Amino acid sequence: MEVPRVAVSVDLVILTVRESHLSALVWRRHAGPHRGLWALPGGFIRLEEDLPATAARVLSERAGLPDAPVHLEQLRTYGYPDRDPRQRVVSVAYLGLAPDLPAPDQPQMSWQPVGGLTELAFDHHHILQDGVERARAKLEYTSLGAAFCRDEFTVAELRRVYEIVWDTRLDPRNFHRKVTGAQRFLVETGSMSSSGGRPAQLYRRGDADLLHPPMLRPRTRSAGAVAPEIPDGPAAVVADASLLVGANRTPVA
Repeated sequence: MEVPRVAVSVDLVILTVRESHLSALVWRRHAGPHRGLWALPGGFIRLEEDLPATAARVLSERAGLPDAPVHLEQLRTYGYPDRDPRQRVVSVAYLGLAPDLPAPDQPQMSWQPVGGLTELAFDHHHILQDGVERARAKLEYTSLGAAFCRDEFTVAELRRVYEIVWDTRLDPRNFHRKVTGAQRFLVETGSMSSSGGRPAQLYRRGDADLLHPPMLRPRTRSAGAVAPEIPDGPAAVVADASLLVGANRTPVA
């Protein structure tokens, strides 16, 4: 029996917050297919590599971020037959999260707001959407929201990250109460911000991987509706509307 040849690639959804937008790193294709369209950075796996090594190489060589503090995790595998018109290609996508990263050195690479990336090469729009939703869900039940922040940050800066990623305005007091009340999420540095205005306590990310209690996205839900499941995480309980701007600021038991 002849074994069919299938190429395996790794594509990266690298997200950061730039100029108050959730942005993805993309590059402009200069050859067919899909010439002129934005595409996610990617590359084919080498025979001597495993998948994490390929992801690290693509991050360094194609994305131009060899030393950047990027959190990488495997997202999904995409293998339907017609995703690449040239040959049968299976892609293993990785999600990368990082603080405000510099503009890439390569002229064809660019940070673009995810809301404007409506048409991408191949199935990369689908992969990007999956990556954005994974990032939004991860902020609910893990401490990765701080991965978008500098080493030391204020609660207001962290709240701004949540607002940008979730695309929702949040109530400052309830947000402060919840993030500082989550076990081992934030650690006080003992220093205050000095960027102008009223000084605020500086924090760093604690050693918690999972948030207890979780930070649930504010969203309305009709009576009797079933709470959605969070990808790769516990089932979501009823969303906490107290985080919304204008919500009741009385602590909820």
